[in-house]
Amino acid sequence: MSELRQEAEAIAEQFSDHLDVGPDEIEERLENLVNEYRVPLDEARRSVTNSYLDDAGMERDELGRGGSERVQVNDIDEDEQWVDLRVELVDLWEPRSDSIAQVGLLGDESGTIKFVAFETSDLPELEEGQAYELTNVVTDEYEGSYSVKLNRTTGITAIDEEIEVGDNADTVEGALVDIQSGSGLIKRCPEEDCTRVLQNGRCSEHGQVEGEFDLRIKAVLDDGETVTEVIFDREATEDLTGMGLEEAKDMAMDALDTTVVAEEMAEDVLGRYYRVTGPTFGRYVLVDEMEVPGAVDVESALIKARSI
Repeated sequence: MSELRQEAEAIAEQFSDHLDVGPDEIEERLENLVNEYRVPLDEARRSVTNSYLDDAGMERDELGRGGSERVQVNDIDEDEQWVDLRVELVDLWEPRSDSIAQVGLLGDESGTIKFVAFETSDLPELEEGQAYELTNVVTDEYEGSYSVKLNRTTGITAIDEEIEVGDNADTVEGALVDIQSGSGLIKRCPEEDCTRVLQNGRCSEHGQVEGEFDLRIKAVLDDGETVTEVIFDREATEDLTGMGLEEAKDMAMDALDTTVVAEEMAEDVLGRYYRVTGPTFGRYVLVDEMEVPGAVDVESALIKARSI
């Protein structure tokens, strides 16, 4: 069975209770987008799914899949999958948006994962330290980092059980020898359930949008033997550089160029030695904690790292 056919049958199953649409019709639409217009399969799938959601008058979080598989959080490695979890609520954070009801960290024996519950889902609040059986939650991914979204179809059952939460964090160190493209002042999609970075003002799922500014650094650490790619989110970037979002926006506005922000950051951090800790997703370590073990000679560190 071809990949297009598999996607078509999966979409048909999702809408089987809502629309009279079969896999043949869906496969034809996917094939037209992928082969005729050279749209990536992931984007084609989202486009076709969004079209059927409009036809059915449904929101995305109403689109569940029966028989979700129970998984451990560290096994989540695909986007937009419907899964069941048996987890403990490890930590809650202050939401940055009024549209978010709760955001925090869930954990099981394999490790931890971020979760988000939106106000529109109208779910009961979860409590720190409580274990839960969660059914029909949706996986999400950006920049190699996976999270789960609780939606209006999510089942929440508190369980009288203590879950030993595992640690899936890695610690790496080295001289920061490169800041990659896509660092500095960026824009993300403003849709409430999307955090994708815009490319030329366009989100791969929602098309042309007016983005919201954010900070990040995609960097390379080299300890002389191993090269590791790491991502600093906004908070970690501010800790690393001492530059806040408003300062970065003012700098870009003065120069009429957002690239000056990454250039300014690079002057402060390139060649310095760092030790960072965080979960590994794909090829990146996502920085949760950072320390500077000690001063190093910047020029010597760069020469050594680039000679490996």
